Amino acid sequence: MRKQKKLVFSVLILWMLSLCSLHAQKKELPRIDSLVTVGYATGSLKTISGSVEKITERQMHKDQITNPLEAIRGRVPGLTIQRGSNGPAALDAVRLRGTTSLTSGNDPLIIVDGVFGDLNMLASIYPTDIESITILKDASETAQYGSRGASGVIEITTKKGDSGKTQVSYNSTLGISAVYKNLKMLSADEFRRVASERDISILDKGNDTDFQKEIEQVGLQQNHHVAFNGGSASSHYRVSLGFMDRQGVILNEKMKNFTSNMNMSQQVFDGFLICELGMFGSIQKNRNLVDIQKTFYSAATFNPTFPDHKDPVTHSWDQITTASQITNPLAWMEVKDRDATSHISTHARLRFNLSDEWKLTCFGAYTYNMVENSQYLPTSVWAHGQAYKGVKKMESWLGNMMLTYKKNWKKHLLDVLALAELQKETHTGFYTTVTNFSTDLFGYDNLQAGAIRLWEGTNSYYEEPRSVSFMGRFNYTFADRYVLTVNARTDASSKFGDNHKWGFFPSVSAAWVISEEKFMERFPIIDNLKIRLGYGLAGNQGGIDSYTTLHLVKPNGVAPIGNSPVVSLGDLRNTNPDLKWEVKHTFNAGVDAALFGNRLLFSVNYYHSKTKDMLYLYNVSVPPFIYNTLLANIGSMRNTGTEIAVGVTPLKTKDMELNINANLSFQQNKLLSLSGIYNGEMLYGPPYKSLASLNGAGFHGGYNHIVYQMVGQPLGVFYLPHSKGLVDDGAGGYLYEVSDLNGGGVSLEDGEDRYVAGQAVPKAILGSNISLRYKRFDLSVQINGAFGHKIYNGTSLTYMNMNIFPDYNVMKKAPAQNIKDQTATDYWLERGDYVNFDYLTLGWNVPLDRLSGVKKYIRSLRLAFTVNNLATITGYSGLSPMINSSTVNETLGVDDKRGYPIARTYTLGVSVNF
Repeated sequence: MRKQKKLVFSVLILWMLSLCSLHAQKKELPRIDSLVTVGYATGSLKTISGSVEKITERQMHKDQITNPLEAIRGRVPGLTIQRGSNGPAALDAVRLRGTTSLTSGNDPLIIVDGVFGDLNMLASIYPTDIESITILKDASETAQYGSRGASGVIEITTKKGDSGKTQVSYNSTLGISAVYKNLKMLSADEFRRVASERDISILDKGNDTDFQKEIEQVGLQQNHHVAFNGGSASSHYRVSLGFMDRQGVILNEKMKNFTSNMNMSQQVFDGFLICELGMFGSIQKNRNLVDIQKTFYSAATFNPTFPDHKDPVTHSWDQITTASQITNPLAWMEVKDRDATSHISTHARLRFNLSDEWKLTCFGAYTYNMVENSQYLPTSVWAHGQAYKGVKKMESWLGNMMLTYKKNWKKHLLDVLALAELQKETHTGFYTTVTNFSTDLFGYDNLQAGAIRLWEGTNSYYEEPRSVSFMGRFNYTFADRYVLTVNARTDASSKFGDNHKWGFFPSVSAAWVISEEKFMERFPIIDNLKIRLGYGLAGNQGGIDSYTTLHLVKPNGVAPIGNSPVVSLGDLRNTNPDLKWEVKHTFNAGVDAALFGNRLLFSVNYYHSKTKDMLYLYNVSVPPFIYNTLLANIGSMRNTGTEIAVGVTPLKTKDMELNINANLSFQQNKLLSLSGIYNGEMLYGPPYKSLASLNGAGFHGGYNHIVYQMVGQPLGVFYLPHSKGLVDDGAGGYLYEVSDLNGGGVSLEDGEDRYVAGQAVPKAILGSNISLRYKRFDLSVQINGAFGHKIYNGTSLTYMNMNIFPDYNVMKKAPAQNIKDQTATDYWLERGDYVNFDYLTLGWNVPLDRLSGVKKYIRSLRLAFTVNNLATITGYSGLSPMINSSTVNETLGVDDKRGYPIARTYTLGVSVNF
């Protein structure tokens, strides 16, 4: 704890020291009076009363192109973005101010140019096409989106065309990626020596193979983007095309993504009507790993004396029959897993300028998304082979009409809007699974070659959720000093029963711009000082399927009736017609300040949110219920936190400029309740529920539960037996000595000799960016960190266990320690604090003054070199502390080789504007 506090304190000291070199020159940070889109409304950063962050194109990191989220990683306090764990096409995990639900719906709402979507939609947006990203964090603003806003909102605005002749821009990057750290397992010679010393018979194939390196590759990547924009005084257009080609660091992994973006606008009738038309889309094709877990623990523990090639006689891979939980990792590389995603979103907007005060906007959008997945497991890894094919399709129609009134007179500014909105979606799909192939030649391209079609492996579905909404917003500003904003939205969804079909989500916020007061004239160094307060409600319907509240039936099997087979039907689950929205109540207080000619920007936010009517699957009595579980709105959860952000320019001259931006977020979570009354019956959640277990080794047994959900504790705590250390087993080995905590004899059962040993989610998150410009050269460093959490080193627990040798390989240190135990205790629970140098970029804006022939056609030329994952400072003994510490699933806080290896990437980039 002392080291953790010292590290956080050192970061704060660095911030303070950077302020000492301030000069009174003007800083080119985002202007506090610049316009920002806040949901359906617009306003200035100076007078917004909610917790809103805006990241402009200039603030984004553009040289290392991956996805839009990479551009803002570490830039927004309270926003956690963790890299995906399944190769180059993996989605990042995103949490805004923590987890608010136990079921789902914890991802923020994604909006691109007014089109609603989820994180998958970001694959259609090339980062260079982004003009700005706005993040709505508290319910005083997210209430505008009602039942969608509980987990926050990320709004992306893409670039539009400019007046003038056509301009062309081209951006390209070329790079390589490689795994920079592997587990230190026994080599073949060490494997033989340890077996000889212990007089153990082994299957020695006479080779020396490092299977971890055998399945790895240097991943090549290339990204290209070209854009055209131009227009006249009344007409603008911008069109772009993008292409990403990225290999993973594991054999046979690859992602190709083609993107397109178009925005057009036309003024008619002397500006009375503005017509806007937009489109963005992508076609993405991926080659993936089928089973990350089995791939990595097989590579780590496979016998290193086995060859790296097939048997020349049988033409098959050698397998270890005594190690049933692993497969020759090179055989696993023959598994085929392909998916193709097609996405297109089109939208149109008509803006009627009825008068100087009254505006009418009509908006419509259509989105189509299709995912095709094909998979084949050959006979080398799956008995008789197995094929899978599936298709998922989604269509969405969105329409809204918004009337706004904006009047500015004397010291008064009134901004009012009213909105009506409709949305309809259709979700369709099917899949089938076939086994018992006589040959691997056909794979998934000829399902008839498989003799058996699995009953549970074939299905199709259709869903059609619909919603209707009405929203009003009132914003009043007096003398640019006092701001009041009121939002009220009501949503109705077909997902809910008649009793709770409608939800109401109001909010109110106020701000006092103290710097506009006359008495502040005595403090000329203060450019802006604002206090904000807000309270609001936002909903979450993510945990409810389209027909959860309806009485549904499912096929139970095939039974002969007469001379014909008939499919029997039965109830799918218990029905709860009283299901309703989860509602998050949030209070937010904040202070914004700008000093020294906007050279120092400072912001502090405190929030307190409580999720009520939280959905959870409860155990119920049978009868009266058909099944023993029921989904009901009973639980509650609390999140509180403080966010600090600082932006400073300690140095700025004609030839040199230094910018430092840093943010630090402190967060606390507590599961308050999982009990309540439903229809006269008291329902209770389990006192202990395992969220994450040790499973990455594949051969762990016994009490392997690590991370728990417990009422009264933060979500995701380590609930473990306490180990005093190692004790001699009397046969030359060592066991973990477990403490008798309750005095009744050692028991590893829940509620017995276990204690809360820490939490998996960080208590503090750090993001910092430092940029230095010298003439035409610039250097930028992104530093991210996390503190106050722990990591369970399940990899060491499993691979340090000599009981698994020689069927499985072990770590180099394992023979010396000679541990012969795999009991999951707190022995391998470690601090997870780290500081990671996320990337370093060196750029050069090439001077074109002396190249008169080139300057005629090229307006600007930039070259850049970027290194990702440059270094990590941590006390954690595992491969990397950057494991899943935000998403509640089976990997939360547990390091057991289920995560994708951390890679270091080197990239060269060029940007040209013609």
